[in-house]
Amino acid sequence: MKDLVRLKTSLTEEMEQILNDQIKIEGNSSAKYLAMASWCAEKGFENATAFFMAQADEERGHMLKIFNYVVERGGKAMSPEVTNVRHEYDSLRELCETALEQEISVSNSINRIVEAARKTNDYATDNFMQWFVSEQIEEEAIARRIVELFDIIGEDGVGLFTIDKQIGKVRGAYEGGAE
Repeated sequence: MKDLVRLKTSLTEEMEQILNDQIKIEGNSSAKYLAMASWCAEKGFENATAFFMAQADEERGHMLKIFNYVVERGGKAMSPEVTNVRHEYDSLRELCETALEQEISVSNSINRIVEAARKTNDYATDNFMQWFVSEQIEEEAIARRIVELFDIIGEDGVGLFTIDKQIGKVRGAYEGGAE
């Protein structure tokens, strides 16, 4: 029976597993950003709340994009179990640094998929993943810029208010629509 299942897809078992692992990573990223948005809302950071809500939606979209790719290739996509979502942070800076670490981790995972696709001559997956490679360049740049705001603006006085305001503008600057 296993051989018949493999005939339905040109994805290797290894690649299918790697892609399902990425589906889980993207699902976890979405849940983490949702928790970050909740923390920001509780602390009164309106722009950061909106930013992290949008990030949560975007990561869910990434998860579904990979999920659909696996299905379209005849593989079995797995709905991820979301665990270990952190809900508390000591500061907005710590939260934003955690977001940057998350994006770097996702970039590294995407790179591993591309490497595996190239090693196995899976040109379709390599081609599909190039969108994610480009997306991660932008995601890291946005997260890095937000962290830089803490050093540029400072957290004293109206610093956190100003940083929150700037967080609302960062994505637009990278997408060509700065306010």
